[in-house]
Formats: sequence, structure tokens, C-alpha cells
Amino acid sequence: MILHEPVLPGETIEQLGPAGRALMVDCTVGTGGHTEALFQAGATRVLGFDRDAEVLSLARERLSPWLDRLELVHGDYRAFGQALDERGIDRIDGALADLGHSTVQLETDGRGFSFRLDAPLDMRMDRSQGQTLAEMLDEVTPEALADVIYEYGEERHSRRIARRIIWARDAGELTTTTQLATAVRRSIRYRGRTRIDPATRTFQALRIWVNRELDGLDVFLRSLASRLAAGARMVIISFHSLEDRIVKHTLRELEQGGGVDLRVLTRRPVRPGPDEVSRNPRARSARLRAAERLA
Repeated sequence: MILHEPVLPGETIEQLGPAGRALMVDCTVGTGGHTEALFQAGATRVLGFDRDAEVLSLARERLSPWLDRLELVHGDYRAFGQALDERGIDRIDGALADLGHSTVQLETDGRGFSFRLDAPLDMRMDRSQGQTLAEMLDEVTPEALADVIYEYGEERHSRRIARRIIWARDAGELTTTTQLATAVRRSIRYRGRTRIDPATRTFQALRIWVNRELDGLDVFLRSLASRLAAGARMVIISFHSLEDRIVKHTLRELEQGGGVDLRVLTRRPVRPGPDEVSRNPRARSARLRAAERLA
């Protein structure tokens, strides 16, 4: 069984202080790494959400020692408020959202998240609904695609890449992740060795686009803060600058009088140390921010 190693687990527990907390919410439970750490640190009860049903089944197996104190919900974290209302829950005693994607999604055949595995162009976190990447690319114009790659991937070669992708699509040469990555690489001229694969930013942008990862993130953070009990904390872990910028600005606005009496605990994002990055290279871009509800 592939298990995703949680990022910044010690720092997360230090910020949340879950020991004895009546109800903690893991908005992005994944395969259960952070939830496992919450229980091991003394959390009483955890409500976990994830939009990926396949990783939730792995989480249930991993968290089997605590199933009597755990409820797992298949659903988008942005709908957590509705789930709380359905259960008659007004306030929670702590919350976590890890906005990254899991090792399972990256390393499972057929998901289409990684250019290192040849797979159909899917990229959906929830394969039970929504359009696949292939379907979205079939409908997009070169101009709209360039905007997606530039905005979500911060890729300065976005127009050149978009034109090449559309050319490959129209030529019938765009059905797999390998073909997509090849189209991107062929559109960028680079010299010598590069620190990251030239396709990295484009794949990030397309993943964000397919899963609407930034849509409503600020609204979610405000809603999450409003459900915290007095003294409860929230921890948000992001993995690229677009997410982190939204988290930073939204928490700051709330602290400065955004309708919730909130105190930001991390003036600078907490980053993983060299030992963690060496053990888990995917942690290198993680940024943790935390805040506390005061009243």
C-alpha cells in the first residue's frame, strides 16, 4: 500500500495542540498521515474530508485503530460547512488543510498527475465527477489555455506552450501525459541542465485548472475561521506561491477586522528543515501558516 508521508507533522501538531480537543477537522485527510498524527498526539475525535474516494479508502485502513472516534467524508473541503450543519456541529476545536496532492495521486497509474508516468489525461482528484483534462483541452482555445498556464503556472513561455499543445491536439498527438510533456518541452528552448523539468509549471497549472484548486479558497478560509471555537487554531499548508498568497492575505485581512476575531501565529511561513526535505523531497515547497480564534 502506498502511503503519503505527511508534511511538517511535528510543526502541525505543535501549532494545533490537539491533546484533549473534542473535535478536530482534517479538511484534506488524504491517506490519513496528519490525522494519524492528531490521534497519536491525543485528539479525542476527528472529522476528515477528502474529494478523492480512492485515497479515503487507504486512510480508513491506515486509521483503523481510531475508527470509533473518526468519521471520513467523501467531499470537497470547501463544502465542509454544510457537512458540519448536517451533523448539528456549530463549533470545532481545531482544523487542518493540507492543500497539496498525495503520493497516491502522483504514483498511481492512470491518474495523469505526473509526467513521469505515461497515463491518460485525467488529473481529476475526484474521478466520480467533472471533466477530465483531455475533455477540457478538447474545448479550449489557444488564448484561454495560454492564460491558464500563465496564471496558474507562472510560466513566461505560456503562449508558445499553448500553441504547441493545441497543435499536438489537432494533430491527434495529445492523448497521454508523456505526449503532453513532450509538447511542452519542445516549445521551450533551454540550455544545459535545469533544476526542474520544463513541463513542471504547465502540469501544475493544468492540475489547478482541472480541479479548480484556487476557486473559493479565500471564502473557505473565512468560513473555517468562523467555525473555530474560542482558543481553537487552524493550520493551512500550501505548496506554491499562488495558494500561499491567498492564505497569507486572507488570514491577515481576518486579523485586521474581517469579521472574525483572529490572531495570526506565523508572521512568516513555517518551512520544512533540511532533514525532512532530505527524507521527503516533495516537502521542499511546503509553507505552513497558522491562526487562532480569540473570541
